[in-house]
Amino acid sequence: MTSMPGHQPGSNQGASAGQRRTAMPPLLALALALPGAALAQTPPADAGAIALPEIGVNAASAVTSGYATQRTTSATKTDTPLRDVPQSVTVITQQAIRDISAQNLGDVLRYVPGAGYAQGEGNRDTPVLRGQSTTSDLYVDGLRDDVQYYRDLYNIDRVEVLLGPNAMIFGRGGTGGVINRVTKQADWEQRREVRLQAGSFGQWRGSFDLGQAINENAAFRVLGMYEESDSYRDGVNLKRYGINPTFAYRIGDQTVIRASYEYFRDERVADRGIPSFNGRPLETGRGTFFGDPGRSPVNAQVNALNLGVEHRFDNGVLLRNNFRFADYDKFYQNVFPGAVSANGSTVAINAYNNATHRTNLINQTDFVFDVTTGPFRHKLLAGVELARQETENFRNTGYFTSVGANATSYTTSLGATRINVPVTFRQSATDANNSGVATTAAVYLQDQMQLLPTVQLIGGLRFDHFNTDFTNNRTGQGFDVTDNKVSPRIGLVWQAFEPVSFYASFSNTYLPRAGEQLASLTLANQSLKPEQFTNYEIGAKWDVRPDFAVTAALYNLDRTNVAVTDPNDITRSILVDGTRTQGFELGGRGRVTDKWSVLGGWAIQNSEITSDQSATIRKGNNVPFVSHNTVSLWNRYDFLPQLGAGLGVVHQSGYYAATDNAVRIPAFTRFDAALFWSLTERVALQANFENLFGVKYYPVANSNNNITPGAPFAARFALTTRF
Repeated sequence: MTSMPGHQPGSNQGASAGQRRTAMPPLLALALALPGAALAQTPPADAGAIALPEIGVNAASAVTSGYATQRTTSATKTDTPLRDVPQSVTVITQQAIRDISAQNLGDVLRYVPGAGYAQGEGNRDTPVLRGQSTTSDLYVDGLRDDVQYYRDLYNIDRVEVLLGPNAMIFGRGGTGGVINRVTKQADWEQRREVRLQAGSFGQWRGSFDLGQAINENAAFRVLGMYEESDSYRDGVNLKRYGINPTFAYRIGDQTVIRASYEYFRDERVADRGIPSFNGRPLETGRGTFFGDPGRSPVNAQVNALNLGVEHRFDNGVLLRNNFRFADYDKFYQNVFPGAVSANGSTVAINAYNNATHRTNLINQTDFVFDVTTGPFRHKLLAGVELARQETENFRNTGYFTSVGANATSYTTSLGATRINVPVTFRQSATDANNSGVATTAAVYLQDQMQLLPTVQLIGGLRFDHFNTDFTNNRTGQGFDVTDNKVSPRIGLVWQAFEPVSFYASFSNTYLPRAGEQLASLTLANQSLKPEQFTNYEIGAKWDVRPDFAVTAALYNLDRTNVAVTDPNDITRSILVDGTRTQGFELGGRGRVTDKWSVLGGWAIQNSEITSDQSATIRKGNNVPFVSHNTVSLWNRYDFLPQLGAGLGVVHQSGYYAATDNAVRIPAFTRFDAALFWSLTERVALQANFENLFGVKYYPVANSNNNITPGAPFAARFALTTRF
């Protein structure tokens, strides 16, 4: 393995991701040579002028009504009513995404009980699922999408949040849950839509959705987006754009082939917020930037190709093959705040940059079939997954030469928090310069057994052969670790009467040392075991009406085999017991009446560290970023077919910014609103208003001195036209 191009040891500054490589042509060439699949969604037969045959399990799963979804394929890889899935599943539909004017995954997760969001150092999505902060449990169309970047929703049909360990279906990780984005696909329906949006802080955005049938056997769809925006944060801005063509082709009535390609680029300023003082966020203007926004760029580039095929044999057996090749380039640099001085007059500023290049190659093959044994009916799933992930990572430390040749910190007055002083970037003795190859070979088997007319047993096992080959490029040293793990899942569903079911479930998953998990490991860590997550859950699901559902869940999630720094040797890690999260979740989504739609939930969570890890990280400390109480409720009421309004409230109790519990972030309650006006059948206007009363709050943090103030009152206006 060699170090990353443009990032040799001793270099003064890392090159951006876009400067290192352009991945699009090689991706297309490789994709055309490889068989496989990444089938996201087959629409219902009545989706357009030319009917699509219902050969795939995803056909029924695409049926939504407003904010409600009745079925899913993600939780079991089979077409299953949500009511029969023995775990907490929340689906945020396309209608809900638009109505709340969601700008990112964080906006979506506010309305998912048991899910939250952390700051991610201003350069990446960082969901918090049942107390587990993660950057690796993110998927697109059921396939891993685990690179650290900010995802957009321009090509997304719905976002599925499955809480609790999910290794049986999704493989390694899935610790506190997974987030699966389901993309929009060619579906033989004619689509001509353009959407223009403008808003506070210089935001403007345009997107389009164009698709149609080529003939009765072929169809295409193209989605695209471009956005630029400033921010309420001084010196912070973003630019992002993407295009996603998709193609579908059917052979007879039993086979559908799909292909899609996405190019996406996100450029922004890394904003790590403000520091703390005396155990709470520093009192300062919500726009005050600490550091140097001009030298804090983030560039993320994604080239991804999905290929897919589904075939249903004459005997009813379904064969599905999913393939994804994705190439990710990510570079970020930040000049950001450290600790405030004891007298509250100065703040330390630090800096570093980091470059990551990753390729994911994933292939999944599933067989789904029905059998009967005596009085029992079975829906069986058998599958194989093969994956290879190559990662190169290079980091430089920032040195403030005006202070000294080896000064890694610069002190500035709280009256002059934006600095512009010389900074050079070079490798320190502990900065990463490594390469890793992680390979997975997995087999899994699941049985959905109808024991009685009202009782189902869902059981499954997954075996993963997981290998990590890790190399320190500076020394040439490396280690090779192999893990063979079995992940079980079992659930019992009792349909007490037609609209109500109760369930109980157990699931287990492992998180091997790979990808981001290797960032802090040294050669002495080669014997470390994977982290383990065990979840017990009971719950109830009630379809109050066909397009309105209420769900409730109680759970206990334990995390063990956590790697922490050895107090006696800071160059290595040791294993300790980790965390325990216990909670209650209540959710509701859909139409309460024909005119009134709701989306939201309530969660109570206790998430604690279960053993002493250091002098300051003690048993009983709260896990960071986890609020004890969260409540969210979005309402839309349509007064007339052409006129509607929305009102939302988000409440979050206080939480801690780090595991030492030294800094507590205060609670907040925020109100939002919206207006919807259909001018004609083809033209619609929408206005969204965020933080109606301008409350000052701190929704996310990354550490004691990286805390993000929330936005003040903001407005966004959208015009959608269909032609």
